Amino acid sequence: MTRLLAIVGPTASGKSELALLLAIRLNGEIVSADSRQIYKFLDIGTSKPTKEDRRRVPHHFVDILDPTQDYNAGAFGNEARSKIVEIVARGKQAILTGGSGLYVKAVIDGFFDGPGQDSEVRSRLEERMREEGPEALLTDLSKIDPRSASVMEASKPRRIIRALEVYQITGKPLSEFHREQSAASPFETVQFGLEWGRTHLYERINKRVELMFSRGLIAETKHLLDQGFDQSLNALNTVGYKEVFDYLSG
Repeated sequence: MTRLLAIVGPTASGKSELALLLAIRLNGEIVSADSRQIYKFLDIGTSKPTKEDRRRVPHHFVDILDPTQDYNAGAFGNEARSKIVEIVARGKQAILTGGSGLYVKAVIDGFFDGPGQDSEVRSRLEERMREEGPEALLTDLSKIDPRSASVMEASKPRRIIRALEVYQITGKPLSEFHREQSAASPFETVQFGLEWGRTHLYERINKRVELMFSRGLIAETKHLLDQGFDQSLNALNTVGYKEVFDYLSG
């Protein structure tokens, strides 16, 4: 069975740095499980690996999509599994790392993304969200699918809308589909979790934020707007960029 190394942990815990060191030591390639680094032009605000690091070690699923394109954990799980098999077939060690937990889960455990989108149902739910707010939709979800609702936040309404959409299309909670999802992982996965004391971790996060601004996060965000990317895009609904958008608009 293919052995996969996975490095997980909170923001600023050093996942990327460790993955790079291991890849150099183990003749490896990195599979990025980051739902924002996958987009072009989002460099500083996503702490994307440098071009120099990407020359030293191949990084997959970085800079492959335009910010206007939609992407999800289900698609990533399928594509990343194929990429890992390809990496190992070339005699390399695949190393999965990144801050998007659902993306990691999709590779290791499999991920059911539900039926295709229903534009009528989706439009109706989005209209409700605009009128009543995401909290109202999360309340509805907690009644029909408490398991899914328990791991969702009102600040991420797209996931709530998707769970409600699946239920309205199929009459079946999304969490039930997940429980029935039985695609066994084709990998023997060894996971390493990085852990820091809260005080030290927050110091690391604060330093990272300061570094982002010193490297030009505001200019990068302005450039995204100048290129015509709307801040309502899901790719730009990202911590860091959202706050700079607010700053730029006064």
